[in-house]
Amino acid sequence: MSAPVAESQAAIAAGSQSFAAAAKLMPSGIREDTVMLYAWCRHADDVVDGQVLGSAPEAGGDPAERLARLKADTLDALHGSGPVNAPFAALRAVARRHDFPECWPLDLIDGFAMDVAGREYQTLSDTLDYSYHVAGVVGVMMARVMGVRDPAVLDRACDLGLAFQLTNIARDVIDDARIGRVYLPGDWLDEAGASIDGDVPTPELYAVILRLLDAAEPYYASALAGLPVLPPRCAWSIAAAARIYRAIGTRIRKGGPKAYRQRIGTSGPAKARLAMRALADTGLSRLAPRSASRDDLWTRSRG
Repeated sequence: MSAPVAESQAAIAAGSQSFAAAAKLMPSGIREDTVMLYAWCRHADDVVDGQVLGSAPEAGGDPAERLARLKADTLDALHGSGPVNAPFAALRAVARRHDFPECWPLDLIDGFAMDVAGREYQTLSDTLDYSYHVAGVVGVMMARVMGVRDPAVLDRACDLGLAFQLTNIARDVIDDARIGRVYLPGDWLDEAGASIDGDVPTPELYAVILRLLDAAEPYYASALAGLPVLPPRCAWSIAAAARIYRAIGTRIRKGGPKAYRQRIGTSGPAKARLAMRALADTGLSRLAPRSASRDDLWTRSRG
């Protein structure tokens, strides 16, 4: 096992249990490349926020300077040949092996720049644009690693990232607000007369959260319609990840506002059960492929 792979696996095991669980289902080779790609994405996010593996942001330093350094290091990894540290070595290996266009890693960095700039999100389209830059493009890159080249299928991989991010926004709305970030569409909040205060959502805010979870559903459906074109074990991994993330939304729906009194997540045994259900999803996707139109869905610009 190469040093970039080993270091990436250690980082993911510590920083993202859900991804680590789903990645175990992938075939060797693809698994190592997805882990390395995810490790760079995690590192990039942490660099901009001054975090370590998703911890609370640390004070000190200029986020704009960290962002500029991240972009420079990323370009060096993509185009240079000199030594770079582990996350960038991982990106270099994966990007060159799978012929990534430069715009994909840079799109992710542009998403972090939105946080640094304190961008406001007035409409669902604004929220989806942000979600593409911090998650949808990750889905696109992951699908490329899995062998996907068809732009229409890459759009469905992007949809899964969008669905994941909308679910994350719904889960983290209180924690995000504490650090001055609001990703819920402003016009929805205004329409509902909702504000983000306290540790538990008000009925008005909870209604907006449920609306966002509803908005994620067609993106989950679109993504799952792309399963048949993936290698079987990759399809199983993606189906498992989708079930695990959707389970977060289910907990929010079932628990009501009080669900926010503790961290909303999925236990290890629950992940295992969802992974087995995802195996059935994978088989059915080949026997009876789903049909899900993308006509009304937000669509990325194809670089």
